Amino acid sequence: MPSAEPLPTAFLLVLSGVLMAVSVMFSRASGRFGVPVALLFLGIGMAAGSEGPGGIAFEDYGFAFRMGTVALVLILFDGGLNTPMMALRTALRPAAALATLGVVATAAVVGLAAYALFGFDWTEAFLLGAIVSSTDAAAVFAVLRGSGLHLKRRVGTTLELESGLNDPMAIILTIALTESLTQGVKPGWGLVSHAVMQMAVGGGMGLGIGWAGRQLLKRLRLHAAGLYPVLTLALAFLAFGLPTLIEGSGFLSVYTAGVMLGNETLRYRTGLLRVHDALAWLSQVAMFLVLGLLVFPSQLLGVAGVGLGLSLVLAFLARPLAALLCLLPFRFPAGEILFTGWVGLRGAVPVILATYPVLHGAPGAQHIFNVVFFIVVVNGLIPGATVPWVTRKLGLAANVPEAPPAVLEIATTQLLNGEVSAFYIDMASAAAGARISELPFPAASAAMLIVRGQELLAPKGDTVLQQGDHVYVFSHSEDVPFLRLMFGQSEDE
Repeated sequence: MPSAEPLPTAFLLVLSGVLMAVSVMFSRASGRFGVPVALLFLGIGMAAGSEGPGGIAFEDYGFAFRMGTVALVLILFDGGLNTPMMALRTALRPAAALATLGVVATAAVVGLAAYALFGFDWTEAFLLGAIVSSTDAAAVFAVLRGSGLHLKRRVGTTLELESGLNDPMAIILTIALTESLTQGVKPGWGLVSHAVMQMAVGGGMGLGIGWAGRQLLKRLRLHAAGLYPVLTLALAFLAFGLPTLIEGSGFLSVYTAGVMLGNETLRYRTGLLRVHDALAWLSQVAMFLVLGLLVFPSQLLGVAGVGLGLSLVLAFLARPLAALLCLLPFRFPAGEILFTGWVGLRGAVPVILATYPVLHGAPGAQHIFNVVFFIVVVNGLIPGATVPWVTRKLGLAANVPEAPPAVLEIATTQLLNGEVSAFYIDMASAAAGARISELPFPAASAAMLIVRGQELLAPKGDTVLQQGDHVYVFSHSEDVPFLRLMFGQSEDE
């Protein structure tokens, strides 16, 4: 029986499925060859474009901008859900400095280089600097979380927080300088007050929507577990849309709302985190594929010299200088400052911002877009592909055990007085070498599962805990501190 679906829709679905499947399958090879996964997705999009083997003609900058915005909302919300409150206490101030003063300093240095070395007009030069001034949440989360790389807590958290907080400043600078090019209005000191207002409104509304979401998820009982992710997705869209409508920073708001929700005991928490992790990856794949489709490789050859030169300025001068100025007052060690300065990963955000001048018909906008894309590609290799090597050389890898091959979780839509904690048994653990029967478990606690290599063991009284075991323990919330004393820090921490 013939399909009732029109051919264009069926063809679009087949095309999307093929591109996404190819991207996912090739992502395994990206780690082996040291190519960041975001750069791989961009390359597949370019290959599928009008000048590649795919031959897909695509020049819809408006669609790319809107789709990229939605994708960033989902990526930032997922990042917020996975940011522990303890991290905010230790890294918020340096991350905020990098997200504001660091963005301005980076834009200024890149803009000066574009003007002095490559003959850009003043406004065009600083617009280019503003577009590439912020690090990219998708790229940072992919490298620091998706690659299995474990950094020491403060430097890793600072980089993640910065990537979630610095988009507003780059967006404000980009919009102001685009208006200057198109309307002939020079940016003044009002830009500073506008930036402060956007961040205050975005941060405040993110806190408010996050708090309201907490109360709603605590009290609302839905008949189907699958509806809870729908509700949190609605909160993410509201957290972005409402402040944006009143001149606030939607990106800061959605990240803040995610942090508020992620640090609360929620119904169906395990399922929520899994769904939003999948949505973030889907967003990242789709966003980079579409942005890759926008690019004509033949046009990149014409900006190769400028793009390479500015990429080197960004990697070796602008970003390290901004990191030094922002982190020195917080007494970061030299190695951590150097690492933060080197790992200023750019990705989809600069490319999306580069579509804004094109959409508004700014002079030289297409040239700026091509230069920005070239910078993002080079940045994916330098420093993107060197992050694991630099981490080892600077001694910033955290001593974290490998994740167990099996994970035990409780998925429930009820708020129960109980939780499952995972502990890794190392040499320093008080439980190492002890029998289960010898351990002073609280009355309401019990060992549920031991993962030892590729084996799953049922904990019994005579079972001896060995170094390298992953132990899953059920307990009431008030007993967790005692269990930490017995086993050590839980793996979630």
